[in-house]
Amino acid sequence: MTVKSVAPRLESHRAELTGYCYRMLGSAAESEDAVQETLLRAWRAFERYDERRASLRTWLYSIATNVCLDMLSSSQRRALAMDLGPPSRPGGALGVPLPESTWVQPVPESRVLPPHADPAEAAVLRESIRLAFVAALQHLPPRQRAVLILRDVLRWRAAEVAGLLGGTVAAVNSALQRARATLADIDPAQAEPLRPLDERQRNLLARYVAAFERHDVDTLTELLHEDATMSMPPFAWWLRGRADIRHVFETGGDACAGDRLVPTEANGGPAFGQYRPGADGLEPFALVLLDVVGDRITGTTTFLGSAGLFPRFDLPTRLR
Repeated sequence: MTVKSVAPRLESHRAELTGYCYRMLGSAAESEDAVQETLLRAWRAFERYDERRASLRTWLYSIATNVCLDMLSSSQRRALAMDLGPPSRPGGALGVPLPESTWVQPVPESRVLPPHADPAEAAVLRESIRLAFVAALQHLPPRQRAVLILRDVLRWRAAEVAGLLGGTVAAVNSALQRARATLADIDPAQAEPLRPLDERQRNLLARYVAAFERHDVDTLTELLHEDATMSMPPFAWWLRGRADIRHVFETGGDACAGDRLVPTEANGGPAFGQYRPGADGLEPFALVLLDVVGDRITGTTTFLGSAGLFPRFDLPTRLR
């Protein structure tokens, strides 16, 4: 088999492998590095690949798992601000920015979801890349994390996972039970599954954008759930509750005057590129992810200093 015929076969698995590695690692950039390393190893070893022992997909997942486990052996657990400490007091200082490696990073759906998944499968995969779920996964030991993703997200059989990890079915089932118990302790409610936005929710987002751009505090507050959260990586600062968030809106002055929001999608839900007036038009300022449940916004995560991420989300590098 020639290099020209091997490369497309390997490349056809890139999106789903990237999604798997993203759930394992919590970083879009690291997941892309992991997949690149996976495909490189596969290409180099392809002459030794025996399709009678495993399908190409299973073989690639085995390589990707080993790559991720190697990367996780020397890295700290990525998190959201809510994992790092109690809510801050409104009006308090943001504190010191923490390194990029602290945070679960956002990812565009197009990079991590298979392009031809059926609707039911796509719904499960989309839910499994939401920030809160990926952050919860980071609490699991790496091998348990792999087991849970392969079994509960990708729906592999226990025997398939045992073969991939080089263990027994009993060991896989035991690891899965422990992983599920840990996730239940972290997030007992297991947030409502993500679904495509309905017309009411699209109108909600349109109202949010309009209120944000004219700094309409009353409307912004009205659109929030009473227990909504607000966080702004790279700071550990975060708030819970409509009243505390309103205080920030009211005391922020003109910090967001002239800012604009441009829609995109991230982690299975709505997101916006936030642009701020600069010397030469509107410049990228932050990537804003919203959690929407029912007819209210339940959380905003604003990734400050994220201009470098804008091209990943097909956002322009400048507005005029």
